[in-house]
Amino acid sequence: MAALDEPLSKVLDPRTAKALADGLKLRTVADLLHHYPRRYAERGQLTSLDDLQVDEHATVLARIEKVTLIPFRGRKGDRLEVVVTDGRGRLSLVFFNQGWRQKELRPGAQGLFAGKVGVFNRTRQLASPDYQLLDEDADSSTARQFAGKLIPVYPASAQLPSWKLSLAVQAVLDSCLPQVGEPLPAELRAERGLIGLQEALELIHRPRNQAELEQARERLRWDEAFVLQIALAQRRLAAAALPAKPRPVRTGGLLEAFDAKLPFQLTEGQQKVGRDVFDDLASEHPMHRLLQGEVGSGKTLVALRAMLAVVDAGGQAVLLAPTEVLAQQHHRSIVEMMGDLALGGMLGGTKVVLLTGSMGVPARRQVLSDMACGNAGIAIGTHALIEDKVQFQDLGLVVVDEQHRFGVEQRDALRAKGGQPPHLLVMTATPIPRTVAMTVFGDLETSVLDQLPAGRSPISSHVVPALEKPNFLARAWERVREEVAKGHQAYVVCPRIGDEEEDPKKRRKRAPEDAAEEVGADAGAGSDERRPPLAVLETAEMLAKGPLAGLRVGILHGRLAPEAKDEVMRRFAAGEVDVLVATTVIEVGVNVPNSTAMVIMDADRFGVSQLHQLRGRVGRGSAPGLCLLVSEMPAGSAARARLDAVAGTLDGFALSRIDLEQRREGDVLGQAQSGVRSSLKVLSVLDDEEVIAEAREAAARLVAADPELAEHQELRSELAGLLDEDRAAYLEKG
Repeated sequence: MAALDEPLSKVLDPRTAKALADGLKLRTVADLLHHYPRRYAERGQLTSLDDLQVDEHATVLARIEKVTLIPFRGRKGDRLEVVVTDGRGRLSLVFFNQGWRQKELRPGAQGLFAGKVGVFNRTRQLASPDYQLLDEDADSSTARQFAGKLIPVYPASAQLPSWKLSLAVQAVLDSCLPQVGEPLPAELRAERGLIGLQEALELIHRPRNQAELEQARERLRWDEAFVLQIALAQRRLAAAALPAKPRPVRTGGLLEAFDAKLPFQLTEGQQKVGRDVFDDLASEHPMHRLLQGEVGSGKTLVALRAMLAVVDAGGQAVLLAPTEVLAQQHHRSIVEMMGDLALGGMLGGTKVVLLTGSMGVPARRQVLSDMACGNAGIAIGTHALIEDKVQFQDLGLVVVDEQHRFGVEQRDALRAKGGQPPHLLVMTATPIPRTVAMTVFGDLETSVLDQLPAGRSPISSHVVPALEKPNFLARAWERVREEVAKGHQAYVVCPRIGDEEEDPKKRRKRAPEDAAEEVGADAGAGSDERRPPLAVLETAEMLAKGPLAGLRVGILHGRLAPEAKDEVMRRFAAGEVDVLVATTVIEVGVNVPNSTAMVIMDADRFGVSQLHQLRGRVGRGSAPGLCLLVSEMPAGSAARARLDAVAGTLDGFALSRIDLEQRREGDVLGQAQSGVRSSLKVLSVLDDEEVIAEAREAAARLVAADPELAEHQELRSELAGLLDEDRAAYLEKG
């Protein structure tokens, strides 16, 4: 296996090796062999030019239609314009002061053309692109390179077009393929009818037909699923072997007193999940449980009851939230729910404290002291809870809200602050398809809350086509005024804060927990001549002077000081603000039951799941909720189709599937998949459910029999290549 770890600089010429490292982060032989073609151009079948996206680095197979040399006016030089076509659409290629290219770029010729897609005079173009002609009179090396019917097209870079990358792959295959080991056990390959890894790598890069290509993909799909499930199985086994202090529920404690104060009945789902959590807490091994459910299903209440049970058992509990606004909201709502039980001291309750990164020194010092000496039974905070200075007397439970905002290492760092490993409860308000749960959260037991508490009202959602029917947008603002006239409140959500054009050196450095608030701002955007996304500051001013004049309009975004954020949310919750104009900082956890209407501006700039989360901020009381999705995208566009899907269902699990189908899966999987190279190249977590489920079972059997993979050295090496150093260190510790 040593040859696979060889730097590419020792196998390829230095210039190519540097371009691979700088542009694509490919540094070793293994990196390059696992850099699979994005697609395959078939001889005689031209690339659809209508599918090209502005700003992407594209490689297309097209036919030259027209070549024109245009001299510059009043100065030396010329511009060579080449129009290529797929038979339907057209793309312009532009070369400056390179008229000599006319001799080889002749009408009728076919070739591969690569460059960054731009727009000039409303026409898509490639400026000074690289190209490789595929004509019959091409030189012999080109003819050999593209001898097959299927031409591999690789994810490439500006310095290295696809066909040059292909030459590098060919060289590495020829010299290093014999050194590739076999990570899959022989019995597993035989059982599944899988070809060997050497053959799979040969066929994925040099397929002669679709059948060979599918053979390669089937094998590599299994590798990706199996190696990942091996890592997760090792984590589950390591966690199950760790000791934990049992925290059994006791009678006559805080939990019992809290339940007696509840003004409503727990749903059946909350009761069932609560029993599962209490059973885990009573175990001598740490709980590792994922709690997911629909927006507003009562996950925080389940988590709070678990925290109170741990406090009853003499321990402490922490709730880790991704943003300051959410941490403050959790603190406020938990204190309100607990009432005098949150006062601690002689009243038999426990102190509930809040820790965020931007707290003042005196307040921070007091909170750290309360946690260290055990006065605070419950601590709520942001990433600040992970810092080295934070210590606990007896940490018994870690609750992580919105897991997708945190990496595995971050939650491990917090768990490491206890004496023995604390119990872990992970919450996510984004419903997750089963395959994603098995892939991302495969080291956790899963609980699902699929019932909404009694008294929750339905939410009606509608798309507002602002350009096609401007009167619909005017009606949207009338609806907001009508809701306020009834005594209710409303949100207006924008993708951007505003004032971003100011000198970035003068801008306040944003806290890490606020850095993700504008995640939707660029979705669907690009330099395709669309206007900038609407911003909170400008929109709030426009509304206050225009359609919502006379109403009390507030603003909320991540650049506000923590005290200002908390004050805005306090005033909104108290009914002192009629309309809150905000970024996605309100996406999760914010709970103001009197809010009944939400208008999402430039809704097409947000992801499907994000829109569902935002919509969940209304309809949380007894009055019906209304969500209006404002967009300028035309009917029939993909963006409008997404919005129609959101407006058409309240089923978060169905929407999460749509969301995943439209996004890069690596983005969805996030840091659970971080590593030296991504392990998801061929595997689809949506389409390959059977492969993932079977790989999970096979991995569990193998790890149970050989936890350290002592008898599977090639698999162990493959695992090390897919995991980053921190993750590998975690597995070693386990």
